[in-house]
Amino acid sequence: MPPTVRACHDSALTARVVRRVPLLYADGADPALDRPAHVRSASGLVRAGGRVAVIQDDANFVALADPATGQARAITLPAGEGGLRQFDDLRGNKRYKLDLESCVIVDDGEGTLIAFGSGSTPLREKIVTVRGVASASAHVRVVDASALYTALRAETGFSGSELNVEGAALAGGVLRLFNRGNGAPHGRLQPVNATCDVDLAAFLAFLADPATAPPPPLRDVVRYDLGAIDGLPLTFTDAEERGGALLYAAAAEASPDATRDGPVAGCAIGIIHDGQARYAMVEESRGGRYAGKIEGILPHPDDPARLHAVIDRDDPGAASELLEVVLGGEW
Repeated sequence: MPPTVRACHDSALTARVVRRVPLLYADGADPALDRPAHVRSASGLVRAGGRVAVIQDDANFVALADPATGQARAITLPAGEGGLRQFDDLRGNKRYKLDLESCVIVDDGEGTLIAFGSGSTPLREKIVTVRGVASASAHVRVVDASALYTALRAETGFSGSELNVEGAALAGGVLRLFNRGNGAPHGRLQPVNATCDVDLAAFLAFLADPATAPPPPLRDVVRYDLGAIDGLPLTFTDAEERGGALLYAAAAEASPDATRDGPVAGCAIGIIHDGQARYAMVEESRGGRYAGKIEGILPHPDDPARLHAVIDRDDPGAASELLEVVLGGEW
């Protein structure tokens, strides 16, 4: 059984939303590409030059956004089922989405974004790479990574009752993946929040040739009890390395399983360091609980007391927002 870390709510820590801007495409909607006018269901972000690259879990686009204005340029991913790039319950095609839920950027001289499907269904076992994501000639590739997801699912210390990879972070030569414990129980297996590590070089070798290269071995599985809000367990939604520690985001969502959304009671920002985890509830700028669902976080490049975050509104007609969050206390 993997070790379990119990996160502590630290009242000396604060995380307050001080700014929010809607993420809108500067060129507006493009019906020919099945692109809406706004970023929808933002689920992760990385820094790409002076912009942020935002992935979405139900739309086949990467948005390269100006963090000051929220104006974005779209990088178009391949179309999915039926030649479409938007997937939701209103269209009745949600099951076909890539469900990109987490991303990292690799410093390989070009800046390659790597976005991970959640693995919550077999259709969501894809990894998307965007080489030169900040350039005008980004190169997109969609990789069938089912061999890796099969290994992640088989390691039930990590996956629990339902696999749902919602976070990824790079630390040195290690890629750390985060499973979100919002699934439904299956027999004796329960949903778990957990992390596992893989060697980055071995992962990149697999990604380059998944048909013949083996998936990287999984190691150092750790489970987490992240606390709760109003009786709803907090579950991982993203993570990012910062100064030798890991910042993470977690949401308390009444979702019946790993594929369906539910009401959100609140979110937390936490830190994992030296085998311990502490967190603060996310608050509105004027106080009171922030009720949005934070799906991605990114430390500010110039100020360690600030970070950017994106929210998933679970509404295809509403623009996702880019938040600026101020951290108070000894993080």
